[in-house]
Amino acid sequence: MFMGEYSHTIDSKGRMIVPAKFREQLGNSFVVTKGLDGCLFVYSVEEWKNIEEKFRQVPLTTKGARKFTRFFFASAAMCELDKQGRILVPNSLREYAELKKDVIFVGVLTRVEIWDKDKWQEDNDYEDMDEVAEQMAELGLSI
Repeated sequence: MFMGEYSHTIDSKGRMIVPAKFREQLGNSFVVTKGLDGCLFVYSVEEWKNIEEKFRQVPLTTKGARKFTRFFFASAAMCELDKQGRILVPNSLREYAELKKDVIFVGVLTRVEIWDKDKWQEDNDYEDMDEVAEQMAELGLSI
């Protein structure tokens, strides 16, 4: 399970250090793709195979399913760690997530999210958590 929040930087070539805690779970190669809310999603190869299997079951007769499948899979890239524990994030993914200099890695259960630091701070103020908690309770999730 991934959890925690770590700050790092991305260099001019698009390389960034992956936090050591996440490297241990992700392994030497893993998948990075477009995520929701303007961030990148990072999956271990094992988890990516689980996701692929779920998508194989989705009927392609639904336009939304086809569109989301293209969004999610067309942008996916296999990334490998270099000797310094860095990955090179493809330019198209850096542009999508608007990654500039400072980035935040966030552990979210089965995936890691990569955010531009400014966007992370803007989009995640958590002022509405009481309302969100009620919505989660309606889904059967409570803490």
